[in-house]
Amino acid sequence: MSTIFAPLTLRGITLRNRYALSPMCQYTAKDGYASDYHAVHYGRFALGGFGLLMVEATAVSPEGRITHGDLGLWDDAHIPGLARIAAFAKSYGATPGIQIAHAGPKASIQRAFEGNGPLDAADAARGEHPWQVVSPSARPVADGWLTPDALDAAGIAKVRADFVASARRALQAGFDVLELHYAHGFLLNAFLSPLTNDRTDEYGGGFDNRIRLPLAIAREVRALWPQDKPLFVRLSAVDGSGKGWTMADSVAFAKILKDVGVDVIDCSSGGFNVYEYPNGYSFQVPFAAQIRREAQIGTMAVGMIVDPRQAEAVIASGEADLVALGHAALRDPHFPLHAQQQAAHADWNIQAGWWLAHRQNKLQQLGPWVP
Repeated sequence: MSTIFAPLTLRGITLRNRYALSPMCQYTAKDGYASDYHAVHYGRFALGGFGLLMVEATAVSPEGRITHGDLGLWDDAHIPGLARIAAFAKSYGATPGIQIAHAGPKASIQRAFEGNGPLDAADAARGEHPWQVVSPSARPVADGWLTPDALDAAGIAKVRADFVASARRALQAGFDVLELHYAHGFLLNAFLSPLTNDRTDEYGGGFDNRIRLPLAIAREVRALWPQDKPLFVRLSAVDGSGKGWTMADSVAFAKILKDVGVDVIDCSSGGFNVYEYPNGYSFQVPFAAQIRREAQIGTMAVGMIVDPRQAEAVIASGEADLVALGHAALRDPHFPLHAQQQAAHADWNIQAGWWLAHRQNKLQQLGPWVP
């Protein structure tokens, strides 16, 4: 019997299966607003059978955007466009989730398909100018990148308030799952990692100080987010260097996050241009398995999971509670339904299902196609 298609209940929310859409930036918003593109983009995964749709990194402030094309939740005016996505997902059986984020030192760059580096004269000619970025320390990501301002007490207070306000807007928009982005070298990950945090105040130095801001945000958001709705944290389980954030740190932090009411750790890695870890098929699954086992918290596995049998094995073996698909989902928005079809049958939406049943009958009459 398939385990990945078994429902999963997290607090008061039940996902129809264990397939999740991984948050993937589309860099197609204008001034943070979701458009028709976003409605269609996310709608196809609801129709495709995913249990959880996680909307891409959505900025908690204008300066927290990665690019000029990022979605935003820093203004109430952003709510209707995102509410449209959440409502459609629910109407076709999927659970809508959203990831809120601050890019920190990796903000104010080009869209991935326009260079993925610092904004330049060509971007300025399109009216896309850089803005001042912030980080725990005044250290650029790499040569040629903007030098961030080290956040002072007022800046830290603003970041905390921005996350709470954005979480409130996500709730108003109708999302049932909220994810906090603590990965990939973005602001809160930059506080966690000793590779990027060289502060000497209460937010830098040892483990307890480096987790202080991310933990405070998790606690404040959990107090706002309804008790019957789950809270996720996307974490870079390792930052890629033995001198940086380690699996032992991730397990310890996951235990603390569990105590403040986080339900699932979305286990990613990296973000610091150091890759001292394997990166083949299912390469991040062991991170999810170790955190789940040692911290006794739910986990979501992601990373080069390309085959239904792979995904099924992750859930059946107890390595994670959810499997998130990114590139594989873009290639096949109906990945869960195709997997279900291989196993037994697929719960296509009624509009498509009638046609596909007709097609299947015809194929059975014709037999295999022979070139």
